[in-house]
Amino acid sequence: MESIEAARRAAAWARHPLDDTAAELLEAYALWLEAEAIPAGGLGPREAKRIWSRHVADSILFSAGWPDDPPREILDVGSGVGLPGIPLGILWPEAEITLLDRGGRRIRLLDRVVRVLGLENVHIFQGDVFDVADEWSGVVYRGSVKASESVGLSARLLDIPGTAVLGLSRKAEPPDRARDLVGVAQALGLDAEIVGVPPEILDAPAWLLIMRAGE
Repeated sequence: MESIEAARRAAAWARHPLDDTAAELLEAYALWLEAEAIPAGGLGPREAKRIWSRHVADSILFSAGWPDDPPREILDVGSGVGLPGIPLGILWPEAEITLLDRGGRRIRLLDRVVRVLGLENVHIFQGDVFDVADEWSGVVYRGSVKASESVGLSARLLDIPGTAVLGLSRKAEPPDRARDLVGVAQALGLDAEIVGVPPEILDAPAWLLIMRAGE
């Protein structure tokens, strides 16, 4: 059954357990996704039945890129309705999270939910990632750009040290291109690895590409 327990499992697996405040905010965010984001077209109409496993808890998995300490900042590329940036901002209130998206309607939704949840560490910026010139200690991608593009973007956007996490797939095996992505990342000077999430954490296996600069 869909519930906060999916997020708790994901957070425990990533070595960043949820406290009570984070759990309450994640529940409020999940309710907002169902009540406002889905009717506004930010998520598909069928997603209401799997908001926790496929969206909120899945976003928490990205914290596995920082197993020891949270990054000081994260750029969420193509954030949409705040996935994975808002769950990460809730998990790590001390980290500064920037939600980047090109769509005006999505930006308005993000403005709304950040205000509703009172997330002072989450900031919103409308624009294209290919125009971003700053360097970041953390970058995350969840289906926002092509996997091959994310590798080149990470080499350009990451500060040293810095970590980028890309959500690859939710299938039984990592995608065929995974090894090629690791090779390209390494050629660009990034330490890269494919990390598999056990199927019992969510409702299916998941795969992440974690890329680190300066290690």
